[in-house]
Amino acid sequence: MTFEAFNFKPQLAKAINYAGFKEPSPVQKEAIPIVLEGRDIVAQAHTGTGKTAAFGLPILNMMTCDGEVEAVVIVPTRELATQVSDELFRFGKNLGINTATVYGGSSYGRQVKHINNSSIVVATPGRFLDLLNKGMIDINPQFVVLDEADEMLDMGFLDDIKKIFAFLPTSRQTLLFSATMPQQIKDLAQEILYEPAFVTITQKDTTNKDITQHYYVVEERERDDALMRLMDYQNPTKSIVFCRTKKEVDRLASYISAQGYRAKGLHGDMEQRSREEVIKAFKRGALEVLVATDVAARGLDVRDVSHVFNYHIPFDSESYVHRIGRTGRAGKTGIAISIVTPHEFNSLKKIQKDVGSKLESQVIPTIADVQMQNRDKIIDRIKSQKVTDLAREIVDDLKKEFVDEDIALKLAAMLFSQNDISGSDKIGKSLVEVERLFKEADASKAQNGRRGRGRGGNRGSRGGNHRRRNSGGGSNRREGRSHHNNNR
Repeated sequence: MTFEAFNFKPQLAKAINYAGFKEPSPVQKEAIPIVLEGRDIVAQAHTGTGKTAAFGLPILNMMTCDGEVEAVVIVPTRELATQVSDELFRFGKNLGINTATVYGGSSYGRQVKHINNSSIVVATPGRFLDLLNKGMIDINPQFVVLDEADEMLDMGFLDDIKKIFAFLPTSRQTLLFSATMPQQIKDLAQEILYEPAFVTITQKDTTNKDITQHYYVVEERERDDALMRLMDYQNPTKSIVFCRTKKEVDRLASYISAQGYRAKGLHGDMEQRSREEVIKAFKRGALEVLVATDVAARGLDVRDVSHVFNYHIPFDSESYVHRIGRTGRAGKTGIAISIVTPHEFNSLKKIQKDVGSKLESQVIPTIADVQMQNRDKIIDRIKSQKVTDLAREIVDDLKKEFVDEDIALKLAAMLFSQNDISGSDKIGKSLVEVERLFKEADASKAQNGRRGRGRGGNRGSRGGNHRRRNSGGGSNRREGRSHHNNNR
């Protein structure tokens, strides 16, 4: 199947061809015909599966371009708002469609002006609700999209979303996209959608077979050396290093820069202008390495990312899928590398089970391995090197003491020695050590399980119900804090 099967407008079809899109992804194949029929939809699909085009292309095809706001797309973060807005503009520019990006931290007046001159508004919930509450905008969109609905739930935006829909016309087409379907999202769908069609893209479909996934087992103290050794060996053209905390992003970005790479950090505490400058620099290739937190990189759509490095393995499988989905896009291959310690084996095994694809254990290369990896580059440098008069004089002087072959060998050795490979020669665990550590971890887990059952499972069951009720209350409080921080 190709995109020609959807019979899009010629101007839209031209933009699709220019973007290099050939065959629709599973979510696009399922969702686009339903949206074109004018039906509401609930689509469950993960990041990196082509969701923006799945809702954007049919909406663009149906828009009348009458100068009014016809579509609103609500997303959880500023970065995703920018990405979605850019993509919709790219597809719709031949149709004369402008997009307005709305998020906190920018001028109200400027954003209102953009909205008044646009056909599509892509907004984060907090700022969009502010504009509606203050009466600064009066719009009547035909199409409303909730993208990354579960992420907005986690960030505490559920109440804002419900309030937003009170301002929107009932005669609208509503599209809801979410990676997971917790009960609150199902309830929301029932509340705001009319007889929706359901599309579910299975985990098997979301696993990108073009991404090779490796993991390396190290001691905690070896993480920095392991990362640099792997980067030196893999020689990525454009890579993202994922960290868990903002503090870690700042430290690691400085460390990687000190090793000779063009690297910058990206996290939520940065000013919006700085964040945008970093993303633009990374997109155009002025940066080789982007060091980022999960939230900052959510929805980040950068072409030609060759490698993703997990400095720490993420806490959950959803984050892992999101992270590695930054590479291997648009039909290209990618490599995802995770650095783990023996204490993280349980998380690693859970991710491997949930993702349903093989994460292969590898051994961190030695210094000699890296030098051999650079062998072809050095040969190319020698072949392309222009011979100068000074070089001839040096060789003539050397000939007084050495034969030609010895001179060539010494010069080649000198070039190799210039590849300054830092760290110990041996970093991390061997495959045999990893296998032994896994067996020990499994045995320890089984022993702990037997001890737990021996202390009485019934009491634990009753206590478990009580704890779940408390946990629910804690979840609501966490959502409230997240929402407050976002508004700040």
